[in-house]
Amino acid sequence: MFKPLYLQPVCKAQAMKASIRYCILFLAPIAGFVAGCGHHRTHTEKAFTKIDSLTETYLTLQDSILIAWNQMANDENKKLNSLHELVHGMMNSNQFDKTQIIALDQRLEQLKRIRFTQKSMINPYVVDEYDFASNALISEIISLAESSPSFSQESGYQSIIDYVKLADQRMAEYRSSYDSVTLRFNLFIEQYHGYLKEIDEYGTTEKMPLFQVAGN
Repeated sequence: MFKPLYLQPVCKAQAMKASIRYCILFLAPIAGFVAGCGHHRTHTEKAFTKIDSLTETYLTLQDSILIAWNQMANDENKKLNSLHELVHGMMNSNQFDKTQIIALDQRLEQLKRIRFTQKSMINPYVVDEYDFASNALISEIISLAESSPSFSQESGYQSIIDYVKLADQRMAEYRSSYDSVTLRFNLFIEQYHGYLKEIDEYGTTEKMPLFQVAGN
């Protein structure tokens, strides 16, 4: 007797082949989708890794610039305070002309007002102006103090004089160290300018001035 088609038994081999074909047809698009996601994820991870690395370098350079600047500024502050102590010591002494000492003290106050900042030194003349005034004033104060041996040896004033001389010599070293790290920052800004908005949206995108430029 003829049996309806839907009731005819299917052999195991045929059933297995049909299952395999079904699995291939069904799973192939999924495999392609998963592979595509994996490629996209790998590409994204590489992008994130590059930005993270650049951000770390950017922040490290900024920290190094801040440290170098603060070391230089703090040493300059101590030098100016030492000069004030020296001038006031001479003012309280009977060995110097009061009018001359008052004039030196006023010039010392003026020197503080014309100090440059990281931003203002983009104009090289502000550095030149400060250096000219500072060198002249330090030379005059120390020469006057040492003109009286009894004063320079009194109450440790000679040690203050020696400190000011050494601090003045250290300034060139501090500026050189600042220039070194700032130059590296400027090169970073130039090389990775296209990534800066991703690294620091509100950060600086401009190169910073150097003392070697300011001093030319």
